[in-house]
Amino acid sequence: MDGESSEHRPVALGAVLAGGVGRRIGGAKATLELAGRPLISYPLEAVAAAGLEPVVVAKRDSQLPPLNCLVIHEPDRPRHPLCGVLAALRHAGSRPVVIVGCDMPFASARLLAWLAAASERLVVPSVHNRLQPLLARYGTELAPALETALAHAQAMQCTVESLRPRVVTEAELARFGNPRRLCFNVNTPADLKEARRLLEPADL
Repeated sequence: MDGESSEHRPVALGAVLAGGVGRRIGGAKATLELAGRPLISYPLEAVAAAGLEPVVVAKRDSQLPPLNCLVIHEPDRPRHPLCGVLAALRHAGSRPVVIVGCDMPFASARLLAWLAAASERLVVPSVHNRLQPLLARYGTELAPALETALAHAQAMQCTVESLRPRVVTEAELARFGNPRRLCFNVNTPADLKEARRLLEPADL
């Protein structure tokens, strides 16, 4: 990462992806309740605190709670996370986009701001030696390559690996908190239970 001042940089877009079906958890993740709040409210709060422009990207039929930000509709088909990333990049114009999943309640504002300030076109954290493409920084110049990957139904992991991202290791992530907590996502009822436990005062 460079140390250039962000004074003249355009405000990055903070796009929270909410177009998934949530099959493993039995419904729309965005509306799941976590400590009395919709799950999507956590990453949206972090995006706003990071000084990014918050938007939600979802399908037209996605179930969402009441929101105080713009909702961008990605195409109805196919169902692929790249649809949301591309929709955000198109809306962003020339600005970089920080992507965060609606099921990632512990992605911190400090980490999102740091990703937004990165100079590399693609910056992706890695936890358990696995890239986290839904908590990452994408430059608009990536759009053509992502469109090609989507046209070929290429898996998200394979796509980001092929683009040679700047990988953020767990050691680097540690400056923002516990790497595994930062990248924790809610996919199952057991994950939701664990997220509730992590929110208890003893874990703060």
